[in-house]
Amino acid sequence: MNVMEMNKHLVNEDVPLRLALEQLNRVPDSLTLFVKNQEEQIVGTLTDGDVRRGLLEGFTLEDAVGKFMFHAFSFLNESSFTLAEVDRIRERRIKLLPVLDDTRKIVRLADMSRLRSLLPLEVVLMAGGRGERLRPLTDNTPKPLLKVGGKPIIAHTIDHLRSFGITRFHIALNYKGEMIRDYFKDGSEREINISYLNETAPLGTLGATRLIQDFSFPTVLVMNADILTNIDVEDFYRDFIQQEADMSVASVPYKVNMPFAVLETSQSRVISFQEKPQFTYYTNGGIYLLRPELISRIEPGQAYQATDLMDNLLARNEKLIQYPLHGVWMDIGRKEDFDKAQEEIKHLKF
Repeated sequence: MNVMEMNKHLVNEDVPLRLALEQLNRVPDSLTLFVKNQEEQIVGTLTDGDVRRGLLEGFTLEDAVGKFMFHAFSFLNESSFTLAEVDRIRERRIKLLPVLDDTRKIVRLADMSRLRSLLPLEVVLMAGGRGERLRPLTDNTPKPLLKVGGKPIIAHTIDHLRSFGITRFHIALNYKGEMIRDYFKDGSEREINISYLNETAPLGTLGATRLIQDFSFPTVLVMNADILTNIDVEDFYRDFIQQEADMSVASVPYKVNMPFAVLETSQSRVISFQEKPQFTYYTNGGIYLLRPELISRIEPGQAYQATDLMDNLLARNEKLIQYPLHGVWMDIGRKEDFDKAQEEIKHLKF
């Protein structure tokens, strides 16, 4: 919800109820106002039910909204909310949910009837590659801005992540990065916040994360900006939290058909055999969840790959897990991938 829409739902606590009722009539989709005090802190909510109860108690239309408002309202703290809290909000079927900062000032109003979720994540998108295998398409356009179905690849990704209530993005730039910056600007048109990480040299899939001074959430999602996917981000994150992992890698199934019979042997004796079996392996999907503290292990200014961190975790016997990705996943690295994506996008539901 943009600032203009959000302001329609805000009312001062000292406003006469009569004026607040007129304002309630202008928000028929929710029938809820959020009450703020002189310090701009949210201190309550006002609904038709609150008005009826106040009138029955003897208050009048000229009394201040503060006398009618409901004090024990539901909200989330922007910097410390959890998925468990979001689950409880959804169970109560709350439609409009205020997200407040540590001083109880409103940051945003989340429309839970439209969002798939509200996840305490921020995102780093790696968008600095040259896209050599896609030349000449990338001679004048950075790969993330190549259009699939009339829309840039990276815009598909950002809009998909937005649908899970994610609003904080960092985009790592290098090759023709100014074009990506000019396209998204600060993100406000999409009701998100974007900061840019400028690579003076290629830093790999994780190196640019070292340029971020502070993370707002205890988990960060890192992914390549040239992937087209409808991954269920909430399920991915829920699995990461439930398993108390240090890092999770979204994995993509890759099937290999053997053209011959495969023998299982013990020394020279055949134990069993399979005629032309199919084997399924899981490959790295280029989408990661991790604890931000791990990023301090990266040497500033040095190229660092996600696989380097995976090796580091394994060497320390820390918890690295995989999340099998169910749904569409396309790595648009080659011209044939790009052409295939133009057809797939016609049937893809994000």
